Amino acid sequence: MITDAWWAPYLFIAIAGWIATDLWRWLGVLAGNRLKEGSEVLNWVRAVATSLVMAVTAKLIVFPTGVLEHSPMWLRIGAAALGFAAFLASGQKVFVGVVAPLVVLAAGMLFLI
Repeated sequence: MITDAWWAPYLFIAIAGWIATDLWRWLGVLAGNRLKEGSEVLNWVRAVATSLVMAVTAKLIVFPTGVLEHSPMWLRIGAAALGFAAFLASGQKVFVGVVAPLVVLAAGMLFLI
């Protein structure tokens, strides 16, 4: 029987994850095509998306897990601050804003261990 195969749960997770994700993507595309660029609804969606990203970032800084848990709080906050400063200094290039704090964290962890 197919459900007894070792790969069956992985297939189910992949299909269920794809359906759940793609459904909302397609609904977003359909709804987004009807919105004007400067509309209040679109501004609200951007604000909610930004706040969710910042909430996850704050959670990772204040309540880290894994290897990050072994780094001091001052290093995590400093890396985030330096990453934000590098992001602004580079003309808001996302790549710089992601790589800079990673380099600071890696260097800090190497020197602390």
